Amino acid sequence: MTIDMGKIRREHMRWLILLTLNNARPLGAYEGIALSVVQSEYQDATALELRREADYLSDRKMVDIVKEPNGRWHLDLTRLGTDIVEYTVDCAPGIARPVKYW
Repeated sequence: MTIDMGKIRREHMRWLILLTLNNARPLGAYEGIALSVVQSEYQDATALELRREADYLSDRKMVDIVKEPNGRWHLDLTRLGTDIVEYTVDCAPGIARPVKYW
């Protein structure tokens, strides 16, 4: 059995993005803040990689993205994203949310 390190990385990055935005509530955060958090775990993470995972979360209705004219992205949790982070709803595959232990 081979371990897909790319899949593990993507799913963990998505979880880190959700946690970052949860801590930034109710204002949300620019992508640079989320990238700095992701880079604390994955030093080689790029802005493009972060945008790809944020877009994935947006497609799943967990994150709202405002793409500003100056090129920056502003990210904010949706109600579903908040519920995922707070463990009030089940988390579908694709996000490396740890198992609730409390």
